[in-house]
Amino acid sequence: MLSRILTRLLAPDPALLPDEDARLAMTALLVRIARTDGDYAPAEIARIDRIARARYGLTEHEAQELREQAEEVETQAPDTVRFTRAIKDAVPYEERLGVVVALWEVVLADGVREAEEDALVRMVTNLLGISDRDSARARQRAQSGG
Repeated sequence: MLSRILTRLLAPDPALLPDEDARLAMTALLVRIARTDGDYAPAEIARIDRIARARYGLTEHEAQELREQAEEVETQAPDTVRFTRAIKDAVPYEERLGVVVALWEVVLADGVREAEEDALVRMVTNLLGISDRDSARARQRAQSGG
């Protein structure tokens, strides 16, 4: 399954991903953001699980399983630029916008806004094709708790 999603994402002309694969790809982006500063903190892991439960209506166990699969996808995924551009082509705008809010929530989860995380979120937002205005609103939503 993990290789299938990467193959689909990196195809020359990817089709929209089925919901399950889109969830996995978007959650892998959250994992990548959380790992950026070299400290994959328990608060970040818990936030990813909480986001998965809320966004996708999952149980606690299902959210943990999704995150664990996403950790594997993130490890195997290509560089952030290629991975994010592939997601842009395969996931609808509203889903991508929702994940930008979630990215900011993960960055803010440990109470420290590291420069590396901040820079990566800004780059990913741009690569996902999210407008500057929507990106600013997404950050504000995350800072205000959703």
